[in-house]
Amino acid sequence: MVKETIKLLDVVALTQDLTERGLLRGQVGTVVEVLAPDVFEVEFIDNDGRTYASLALKSDQLLLLRHDPVKVA
Repeated sequence: MVKETIKLLDVVALTQDLTERGLLRGQVGTVVEVLAPDVFEVEFIDNDGRTYASLALKSDQLLLLRHDPVKVA
């Protein structure tokens, strides 16, 4: 399995529920800032373009989403 680095403006999904923040596994957000090598500020926006959550998350809490095919060597 290829381990890819999450970077600024990547689209990610939560891998766990964060009920205290009103977020559930699978919700999709965008990386808006890299805070540390494995910590990212992720913004969650509704269909009307309003931010409903923005918080720092570790890479193990995130799944990098892909829109294009991945070339495997």
